[in-house]
This record gives sequence, C-alpha cells and structure tokens, in this order.
Amino acid sequence: MAKKKATRRTTKKTARKAPARKASKKKAAKKKGAVDMIISKSRTKNAASINVSGDFYLALDEKVRELIAGAEARAEANNRRTLRPQDL
Repeated sequence: MAKKKATRRTTKKTARKAPARKASKKKAAKKKGAVDMIISKSRTKNAASINVSGDFYLALDEKVRELIAGAEARAEANNRRTLRPQDL
C-alpha cells in the first residue's frame, strides 16, 4: 500500500499589534497646546559662547515673531506680499 504524502496546511496568522508606546516629549508638548518654535535650540546654543538658559529660547522666539510681524506690516504698507531684508 502506498503512503500518502502529508500536506501541510497553511493558516492565516493573525497580525500582532505593536505594543503601545508612550508619546515622545515633543508629541506630548504639542498635544498640550505648545507653540512650535521658530528658532533652533541647538543652533542658538552653538552660536553663543556662554551657557543658554531654557527661558532664553522662549524670549528669543517671541522677539523673532515680533520682528516678523513688524516686517509683514511694513511689506503690506508698501503693497508687497514678499518680505525683504529692509522690512526688518
């Protein structure tokens, strides 16, 4: 009597979900309503020859936003839609 070949049945494997990970600090800060910084902290730190406090970055970001808002107002007053260096 001839032996039958055993066939291997393949079944669908259920996909495993990756374990839930904690949100990174940046994502958590964005969810809390934090504003994106215009300036780069690492570049600012590299440009300074002394230590930089954490509060300095926020103050610098506010000042840059004020400069941009003033430049926008000047450009609009001159009927332009492009910011130029002279607007600062």
